Amino acid sequence: MKKILSIQSHVAFGYVGNRAAVFPLQRLGYDAMAVNTVQFSNHTGYGSWTGQVFQPAHIAEVIDGIAARGALESCDAVLSGYMGGAALGQVIVETVRRVRAAKPEAVYCCDPVMGDVGRGFFVNEDIRAFMRAEAVPAADIITPNQFELEFLTGREVHSLADALAAAKAVRAMGPKLVLLTSLTRDEAPADSIEMLLDTPDGAFLVATPRLPLDPPPNGAGDCVAAVFLAKYLETGDPAKALGHAAAAIYAVFSATLKAGTRELQLIAAQDELVAPQRTFEVRKV
Repeated sequence: MKKILSIQSHVAFGYVGNRAAVFPLQRLGYDAMAVNTVQFSNHTGYGSWTGQVFQPAHIAEVIDGIAARGALESCDAVLSGYMGGAALGQVIVETVRRVRAAKPEAVYCCDPVMGDVGRGFFVNEDIRAFMRAEAVPAADIITPNQFELEFLTGREVHSLADALAAAKAVRAMGPKLVLLTSLTRDEAPADSIEMLLDTPDGAFLVATPRLPLDPPPNGAGDCVAAVFLAKYLETGDPAKALGHAAAAIYAVFSATLKAGTRELQLIAAQDELVAPQRTFEVRKV
């Protein structure tokens, strides 16, 4: 059984960070080792929450304990999301180095969580600089949203050509695979949303219907990154992983809309995380 070390936030209520990543990884057959960077009552999108942000030294101590069990040596991938601070980012990147030292083929998937369209940045300048200078160059896979891709490259994205140019530019920074998790472009139908994957062997696009989720649920990017990583490790085929991730998150969104809630319905859609009933065409562009 393959092992994935997931270093992300944790909430007791709802599904973001590790709560949106670990269960999908487990349903897809992975031994997910969760290191929680915060413990909050709920995600911050509600406007109020309780709990604590853990210090980088605490996270490093937990990882040292995992290493003492020999688990880093058998780790197949590291997944990271919201970092909270540059010092914590340093702990994560150092952990990736330790994993690769023991297992050079191990994969690092970095979700460069920094902000979103409409909300702007919700991390400080130190984290933004760290993402550009260290986290993204260290990663094999990155999964930015459109806002984050524009920041990382300094390019605005209005068209498919813009998105392809930005993805190519950020891939030149180090990552082998760049998954743009939410592409909205001028020439695409307003009732659809797309994902774009750029690889050394070309780029791939998939579109799914845009469902009327208001407000949009938090944690979708965390779930997509986890599912994409899992299927990529399983198949070695980025395009297949893209198709599965798009279909899986569409199923989750559909269940969330049906439930009339703002929290991702991962439990209700759990079987479709593994075998989505509705699939979508992945085309090379």
